[in-house]
Amino acid sequence: MAGVQNRVAVVTGAAQGIGAAIAIRLAAAGAAVAVVDLAQDATADTVAAITSAGGSAIGVGADVSKSDQVQAAVERVAAELGGLDILVNNAGVLRDNLLFKMSEDDWDTVMNVHLKGAFLCSKAAQKYMVEAKYGRIINMSSTSALGNRGQSNYSTAKAGLQGLTKTLAIELGPFGVTANAIAPGFIETAMTKATAERVGTTIEQMREAVAGAVPVRRGGVPADIANTALFFAGEESGYVTGQVIYVDGGRGLL
Repeated sequence: MAGVQNRVAVVTGAAQGIGAAIAIRLAAAGAAVAVVDLAQDATADTVAAITSAGGSAIGVGADVSKSDQVQAAVERVAAELGGLDILVNNAGVLRDNLLFKMSEDDWDTVMNVHLKGAFLCSKAAQKYMVEAKYGRIINMSSTSALGNRGQSNYSTAKAGLQGLTKTLAIELGPFGVTANAIAPGFIETAMTKATAERVGTTIEQMREAVAGAVPVRRGGVPADIANTALFFAGEESGYVTGQVIYVDGGRGLL
């Protein structure tokens, strides 16, 4: 199976958490990976994890909400790694608050990183994909796209990413480029740990509550998302496009 062997992948927000897990998983399967995060220094651990295991990776610093930085990052990746076949739009931030407390900056920051960032990265990457008549775009949505208290900004951005995904699938499909989205439920990361502390609980209590509420009876880990990303990124998944897969332990079934 070809999978992602000898493909070039860009993973944004890959310094830690889900992004790091995806970058490491793609590299283990044979892709050369550009580990992108706000500061290049922050990517060092993920790059080291890949290269120490025999994989190929470079670290790239870029603010995905800035078009000039995105363009420079994508051009660098294509020049140094020889193209761009796979894009994972994972970069994200949280600015949670109830609507009446949410500031314009809270709203704009989340929209700019999640939604504008995915737009800018996809626009820059598609040039190389269309020319090559091959590409895989994977957007990171969330179960919060269905609505979540205290996350009007985040929920809106994640719902918007699903619309972007389907539109990219329509526009880029004729050129051999697929676009799909992953909507994680509870995944244990530094971000969810911070969220737990913010709402006055612990990550252990949150994990236990989630495990009791989903059919698989456990919380999610970054590897669960990385494995799904690997499926969408593979050459063999070329007939799958415009889809949103919820990786949430079956939360919606109960």
